Amino acid sequence: MKKNGGKKMSEKTATKTEFNYLSQKPGVQLIKAGTYKKIELNNVLGIQAVKSQIIDVPVTSKQNALQLGYFAMQPGEEFEFTYTFLEVKTIIKGKIVVRDDQGEKYVAEAGDVFIFTPDTTVVFDGESDGEAIYTGNRLPEPLFI
Repeated sequence: MKKNGGKKMSEKTATKTEFNYLSQKPGVQLIKAGTYKKIELNNVLGIQAVKSQIIDVPVTSKQNALQLGYFAMQPGEEFEFTYTFLEVKTIIKGKIVVRDDQGEKYVAEAGDVFIFTPDTTVVFDGESDGEAIYTGNRLPEPLFI
């Protein structure tokens, strides 16, 4: 499916209910860089030209579900994603480029933060070449684990 010249990826509802949530007891937890290996999005999307990786890390399943994740993208084919939840994505390396449904382009570089509100559709631009850490107000997505 194409929109704005890109491939479309819609957020899916998590069907798996058994996850290893990080928030299981009071205290401090430190997650060292490289702890979680990202999965290739081209396999999830079925678009071999997409060069992007993601991993969801379940934090809590309580009333206000919270998801932590790592995201990376290299130059390649763009893809579209519709956020049905609130997500905050902090760029930690390189740049991530998105376009909104009005065609406005946003270039985020290391230290910049995207805030995606529910019912927002964006195109992740193929010129992106960066890494990000995100938190989302949702349950984990089994396709990203």
